Amino acid sequence: MAAENGEIFELEGYGAAGMSGTTPVVLKKEKTISMPHGSELMMLPQRRPIVYNPAKYKFEIIEDNPFEPGEKIFPVAVFNSPGYVNRHSCAYDDGGIKGLLPLFSYGAAGFGENSFCSSAILVDREPRQDLRQMPHKGIVKGVDKMRKKYPDNRLMRHLETCALEYGCPAGKNFFLQRYEAPLPTSTTCNASCLGCISLQTTNTLSACQERINFTPDSQEIAQVSLEHIFHVKNSVVSFGQGCEGEPLMAFKAIEPAIKLIREHSDKGTINLNTNASMPEYVEKLCKAGLDSMRVSINSVRENCYKAYFRPRSYQFSDVLRSIETAKQHGKFVAVNYLNSPGFTDSQKEFTALKNFINTYQIDMIQWRNLNFDPKKYCEMMSKVEGSGKPLGMQNIIEKLKLQYPKLLHGYFNPPKSLYQRQ
Repeated sequence: MAAENGEIFELEGYGAAGMSGTTPVVLKKEKTISMPHGSELMMLPQRRPIVYNPAKYKFEIIEDNPFEPGEKIFPVAVFNSPGYVNRHSCAYDDGGIKGLLPLFSYGAAGFGENSFCSSAILVDREPRQDLRQMPHKGIVKGVDKMRKKYPDNRLMRHLETCALEYGCPAGKNFFLQRYEAPLPTSTTCNASCLGCISLQTTNTLSACQERINFTPDSQEIAQVSLEHIFHVKNSVVSFGQGCEGEPLMAFKAIEPAIKLIREHSDKGTINLNTNASMPEYVEKLCKAGLDSMRVSINSVRENCYKAYFRPRSYQFSDVLRSIETAKQHGKFVAVNYLNSPGFTDSQKEFTALKNFINTYQIDMIQWRNLNFDPKKYCEMMSKVEGSGKPLGMQNIIEKLKLQYPKLLHGYFNPPKSLYQRQ
């Protein structure tokens, strides 16, 4: 729990609770892990914590701080570090509250014998975004080096802001010359996602970072890419970042950039993180030298997809056609599956997911936590289409591994050296 002053403490005599959709569940020790390094605890403003009372065998809503009578008490969620997917969401009551929580994921948390615990599942062990491996001095050194080497490259300057001001792990990795480098390019988007983290037009939500306000030219993009490819083993460079719109909207800059990169090197993995809304552009990028494509999807059911992504100039059928196109060209296709416990692991969604895998033969699922108010999200989705009983996040992941042994599971975009040897 958290007091009004933000102090976090353990409320003795009660059991920790989480939520599956909008239904509270008891957090059991064997279904939790020690809070991963790099995770953050967050107080949920205005909401009321839901706990389990073992003496009465029921869930209860706590209104006031028992240690400070008259003061409010608030639930605490965990924002898990990359590589972990939420098993349950934080348990809270928001009756009478119309506003949305800020754009983060809200995992269920408790306190064990000696440490905070998280109801989460490890899906990717790679330390690509482990903050302990990102020394600030090394980042600053890399920034100074790139300033001297490429004084006029606007994309380099943008990545400096990402790394030094926003603390973006992808930006940091570029300047540290490791793993995956970001290539933000697009200033616009053809969707209006409920949880867009770079542009919000309503008064109730704020974006987490500013969207890039220019389109780098192909030379600038190629310079960043080749700098990374030439110095990093098993490197990945990716269009489609949290600080931009939809990269396919910047096709006229991206296609010649990919051709320019491939004129200088066949090494490195060129990846596209996208909503896959323009299959004709996807085909041209595949021919230009694109290696892999990661498609963001909150649901493989059209109605639920449209309710969250709110596409403006494309249809769900375009997304499916883009996947088909990339697969026809022999490209690696991953799904950036935006998860919300109680919805993602529901009977109907899981059945639809298996049909989707059977039909499109995707290569990987990247299990990502949806950055959106979990209760409000599940309530919105239930109005669109019923989903059935939750099956459990761990359960569906294990079933998929058994049924589709070649399907990769993880969090990060893999280099082609990994999947080409599969």
